Amino acid sequence: MIKVSIHPGVCGNITNVDAVSEDGADVTLNVESGCEAVRKMFDELGDTFDSFELCFSKPGCGPLYMYASEHFPTHCGCPVISGVVKAVEAECKLALPRDVHISFEK
Repeated sequence: MIKVSIHPGVCGNITNVDAVSEDGADVTLNVESGCEAVRKMFDELGDTFDSFELCFSKPGCGPLYMYASEHFPTHCGCPVISGVVKAVEAECKLALPRDVHISFEK
C-alpha cells in the first residue's frame, strides 16, 4: 500500500490517499479530503480504477480530470488529482515513489 498526503496550499484542504493494487492493473483508492469537490468526485466515481487509464492518459485527460473539468470549481492549479495519480503510479509500479514539490521563491 502506498500512502500519500497532499497539502494543496492556501485552501488548507488536505487530502490523504491510500492506494492498493494486487496486480498492478486495478487499483483501489481510499481518499479522505477536506475538499467537498474531491469527496464528491470519489463518491460518484467509486474507489476502483484501471491504473493504466489513470496514469497513461494525456495531461488533463483520464477519468479524474474529466470529472473535475465538468464538476470542480474553476481552480486548475489544484494539485490533488496529480497527487492521486502519483500515488497510483507508485503503487502499481508505473513510476518510482518520489516526493513532488512546488516551492515559491521570495
